[in-house]
Parts: sequence; C-alpha cells; structure tokens
Amino acid sequence: MKTCRSLFLIMVAMLIVSGINLFAQDWPQWRGAQRDGVYKKTDLNLDWAVKKPPLLWTFKQAGSGYSAPTIVGTTLYCQGAENGKDVAFALDTQTGSVKWKQELGAESVIERGNGPRGSVTTDGDKLYLIRGSGHILCLSAADGKIIWQKDFTTDFNGKLMSNWGYSESPLVDGNIVVCTPGGSKGSMVALDKNTGNLVWRTTDWTDDSSYSSAIIADVGGIRQYIQQSSKGVAGIAAKDGKLLWKIENSAYRTAVIPTPVFNDNMVYVTNGYNGGCMGIKLTRNGESITANTIYTERTISNQHGGVVLINGYIYGFAEQPTNGWVCQNMKTGEIVWSQRGQDTGIGKGSVFGVGDRLLCFDMSTGILAVVAASSDGWKEFGRITIPERTKITTQDNQLWTHPVVANDKLYLRDHDLLFCFDLKK
Repeated sequence: MKTCRSLFLIMVAMLIVSGINLFAQDWPQWRGAQRDGVYKKTDLNLDWAVKKPPLLWTFKQAGSGYSAPTIVGTTLYCQGAENGKDVAFALDTQTGSVKWKQELGAESVIERGNGPRGSVTTDGDKLYLIRGSGHILCLSAADGKIIWQKDFTTDFNGKLMSNWGYSESPLVDGNIVVCTPGGSKGSMVALDKNTGNLVWRTTDWTDDSSYSSAIIADVGGIRQYIQQSSKGVAGIAAKDGKLLWKIENSAYRTAVIPTPVFNDNMVYVTNGYNGGCMGIKLTRNGESITANTIYTERTISNQHGGVVLINGYIYGFAEQPTNGWVCQNMKTGEIVWSQRGQDTGIGKGSVFGVGDRLLCFDMSTGILAVVAASSDGWKEFGRITIPERTKITTQDNQLWTHPVVANDKLYLRDHDLLFCFDLKK
C-alpha cells in the first residue's frame, strides 16, 4: 500500500510539473505571464545561420492595427479592424484557421494607423482587451461574445496624453482587472473582472494616461501596480488604489510607451522623444514605500520597441544620440555596450527575449535577427525577413507589432498579415 501511495504521489507531482511547464510555454498576455517580454524555454532553433525557421501558415484577415497575439494552448487571440469595425478573433495555432471573430464596435480611427494597439489578456474562460478608442471589454474565450464593457471617456472621464489611441493591455490580478483611463478623477481604475463594476480609483494620482501597460510588483510584502503616466512613474497599492510613491520626470513628453521593468526592488523605465531612462530603488518603510532615483541616463531613450531584462542587463534599441542596440546594467545604469543600427543592418525596432537570446525586429525593413543576450557585445546567429508586407497604408508604414514566441512557434504581424513560424529544432 505504501509503495502504491508513493507511486501515486510521484505521478501527481509529475503531472503538476508537466502542467507548469506547459503553462510556461503559453503567452497569456502582453509580454507574457510575468509581463517581462522573455520566453524562458531554450531548446529551440535559435541559430538561423544554420537553419532558418520554416513558415507554418499565414493568416491574411487580421485587419488593421498593432495588437500583438496572445496564446493559450492551441488558441491565439488578437485584435484588428476590418470593414469599418474593430474586431477580436481567435485562431487555431496549428493551422491558422479561424475559431471565431467578434465585432466590438465602430473602427477606431486614429492618427498613425486605425484599429487597436493593445494585446488581449487571457484569464481562464474570459478575455479582456482595450480598443484604440478607449473601450475596455470582457469577452467569452469560447466564442468571443461580449460579457461587459466600459468607456474610458464617458464612464471615467479619461484623458490620454496625446492623440494616438489607447494602447494599454489590461492587467488581471485576482478578482480585478486594472487599467489606466487617465484624467483628473484618477489615472488608474480597478474593475470587478466579472461585472466591470468599479472597485477603486486612484484619486490621489491624476495624471493623463500614457501608452504604457502596468505591471505587478511586491516590495517587502506590499503588492502594487507600477505604471508610467504622462508625467512620470508611480506605484499604486493593489488593495485599495492608494498612491504609494511616484517619481515625476520633466523630460516626459509627447508619448510614453514602454512597459516598466521590475527586479529585486528596482524599477527601470524608459521612453522616447529624448525622455531617457531611470533606475529607481524601492524600499518598504512600515506601510509605505520610499522611492529613490539611483540614476537618470539621457542617452538611453526607447520609443516603443520596449526593453527586456536578462541576467541583470537591459537590452533594447536606444534613439538619438545612441541610435543603436544597447546593453545596460540595470542596477547601476552603466552602458556596457552599444551597436549602431547602421552597422548591424538591424535598425530601430522591438526586442523579445528567448532564454539567453534576443530577437531584434527592425520596424522599417521587417528583418528579425537572433542576437546573444550577453554583456560581451553584439553577436548574431542569423536572421529572417517577414515574408510579405501589408498593402494597408499608414503615415509611417512601420512594423510596430512586437514579435511573440509561444509553444515553440514564432509569430510576426504586419497589420492584416499574421505569420507563424516553427522554432522546433
């Protein structure tokens, strides 16, 4: 009996571990389960100089927009705009076939490209998304039917810092969904995830909304949401929406976009338009948080390609005057190396982490390079080019959708065109 019981417990443990590993391969929300932009699995084909990843399928009806896909199991969720409507859709990741499409309302008509910007957030049998027009919706994951929705403008008197459409991806935490309408009545709100009813609002933090998405952090047992705004960065108490700390930055202007990075009680934020970057140390003092700026570095400004943290180093593309890919020590702010885009052939764009590698995506050319995530310098392992470019025209005609890797597959998008590649060795 003891032997049987031991075998049973071992089998249960194996199933639990297996389930954890499977879940870890999904990409359930913007920048992944931890919102860090890093896919942890490493046994993939990431040496494209030897073998380029084959194209599995192409989906050509994703519509206008920059929404990056999210993936759970064999289902991909995304947003687009077509035939005058904003839509959400689900695809089979094995074939690229449509599982469902759901109209969400009139197409979001926005400067620099119509349609949605943010990613769909998955949570069990429900999905959450924010349209470019500033509507947050809860959908059924099974068929896309709308369960509830709120309007940032009419329901929350929300205000965005400039005119390029709400780009946030909502954050689900326990029984609430967190988002940032902005405005004088409170920058951030928490809504009951089942009903959409207001739980709390940050009445002591009233900046206009940025284009960034919030993250969860725990400092000495105080759970908080860290988010950038039109004026700086703040930490909001998860339990009641009270402002715990904020750092204002006069260099913030025009559009603040990248998602904050948090590690070992340090916050790293950056934004474009010469906004630079900051490293902020958080310390618990009783029931409050003290925030101290450790460094400010004006030569590292990331517009909207984002940055990733791997083994203590920040990687991403820095605008003028650097104008290249950089490696920066997160704790000290030291620039370890920089490589100009014109020298590598990989210009300004987004970055995605896969184990100890980077996927650097040139937003102008559609070239995607595999590069070592190493403080030793730029070392490339081959590249591919997006197979086809969209015929949808915008003011910029740039590839602003970030790459995504999930369950051994790579996804690239150019508006209506969504490509899936096989990364298995």
